[in-house]
Amino acid sequence: MGIVERREREREEVRRKILDAAHELFASEGYDRVTMRRVAEAIEYSPTTIYNHFEDKDDLVNALCEEDFSKLLALFEGQPPPADPVEWIRQLGRAYATFGLQNPNHYRFMFMTPAKFERVPQASASGVQSFSLFRSAVEKAITAGQFRPGDPQALAQVLWASLHGAVALLITLQPQHWPEGAAVPDLVERVIENGIRGLVARPARD
Repeated sequence: MGIVERREREREEVRRKILDAAHELFASEGYDRVTMRRVAEAIEYSPTTIYNHFEDKDDLVNALCEEDFSKLLALFEGQPPPADPVEWIRQLGRAYATFGLQNPNHYRFMFMTPAKFERVPQASASGVQSFSLFRSAVEKAITAGQFRPGDPQALAQVLWASLHGAVALLITLQPQHWPEGAAVPDLVERVIENGIRGLVARPARD
């Protein structure tokens, strides 16, 4: 390995350390409390090193978001969509919940960390694509007459919001903190089915 290749590998290793440390800090302490100096201290580097890789804190946040949403998108695209759009919605919903429950810190950072950005953040390309897939499934269900007519964007947001609520609760609450006992084992499945039932087209009356 030549000098250039070794330096590039070392640079990528440092960048990876920065991203991993920042990820944990943002998820556990929140956007406002984490500074670039705090990230530098976590990996025992100088703040200058952090700025050699990222322009500012928001640039670091954007990099983290894109990386996390890329993982979610890969999970969405890892299975071919079924011919039945409603079944596709179920598939995407299960994949979304699986991602959140298997990666709780990532999920907290992506969807549960309050942020007051110093400048308007860039939209995550992978995040946009992930939601677009979900919206496409909803649109197909409407076109096929399986869902009642409506704005696909709004209906997709309704389904996502209800599923997010379930995932967030499962991540946040310990079993003993749920009222009257732990969450039912099939909570995610029930939330998905309840959301779908609320959007299905009513059969035409004679």
